[in-house]
Amino acid sequence: MTARCITLLILIAVMPFSAMAEVDNAIDSNTFSFYLENDAFAKTDRHYTSGVRLTWISPDLTNYLEHPRLPEWGRPLIDRLPFINEPGYQRAIYLSIGQNIFTPEDTERSDLIEEDRPYAGHAYLAIGFQSKNTFRLDTLEFDLGIVGPHSYAEDVQTQFHEWTDSPVPRGWDNQLDDELVAGIVYMHKNKLIQSGLGNGFNYDVIPHIGSGLGNLKTYVNAGAQVRFGWNLPNDFGTFLIRPGCECNVPVDERDPRFFPPHHRFGVHAFMAVDTIAVFHDIFLDGNTFQDSHRVDKEPFTADIMAGFSLIFSRFKVSYAYVYRTKEFENQAKANIFGTIAISFTY
Repeated sequence: MTARCITLLILIAVMPFSAMAEVDNAIDSNTFSFYLENDAFAKTDRHYTSGVRLTWISPDLTNYLEHPRLPEWGRPLIDRLPFINEPGYQRAIYLSIGQNIFTPEDTERSDLIEEDRPYAGHAYLAIGFQSKNTFRLDTLEFDLGIVGPHSYAEDVQTQFHEWTDSPVPRGWDNQLDDELVAGIVYMHKNKLIQSGLGNGFNYDVIPHIGSGLGNLKTYVNAGAQVRFGWNLPNDFGTFLIRPGCECNVPVDERDPRFFPPHHRFGVHAFMAVDTIAVFHDIFLDGNTFQDSHRVDKEPFTADIMAGFSLIFSRFKVSYAYVYRTKEFENQAKANIFGTIAISFTY
């Protein structure tokens, strides 16, 4: 995927937001977030090669049951969910749709490359529940999707490569078989350090810890993000595409997105580390209920991310460069890719 196609995707994501009406406070605001991750930013085409996610996050609620579209049968279950029902916290609900694409390093071979990772695509829907205050964010996300030909990853990647005159991947006949995948993920974030340096300059440190359970991926993870800049947004940072990643929503009116109209601007740099202990990963372990291509995964991996964010008006735009350590035993090189996140609050 070339820079032209990436730019087109960004414009498509941003254009519908320009006509939306604004509200005057963070509690009543909605937020749309668009995420794009691609190794074309690093001029590579291997392993985790593409990810797209679009999310809508509701206004703050004092109780999840306030949301009019929650089905009656689901309300008693939501009240019993752990981690996200503590009294005294604001609530929010979000919905996400996304797709991820994985390939081996040599995509011009049509045969099964046994020593490299399988071809795989993942398309999914997610619903998440958040509990938050100024210093703490707890997220519980439920995912349902499909891995295999009906994720349409082959169609998406092939079409983009044809549009951009890139070599068309030839090995998709060896991809993982269709399998319904489900998972539940918990993520906790806390602003451990937050300080102002004067003249609008601030810094903060946001550690996180989480875990996921399901036939897609089972893991525990922990890490932290450090941010420094001018008019730092009062949210919980910038995260990669994964369950529980939604943290771009302003907490209150101290966020520059709710400053007076001619002062809604800010810029900051950030660096983050996320370490992961992986117990199961369908993209490496292969299909759960039938034989398929698989590789021996590394039990521990890490993502190291560095980038910058820009606040203007009600938009937050972030770009980062990501270094991901080797994920399986015969992997020749670490993964490098870029990520863009665009959020609009209205």
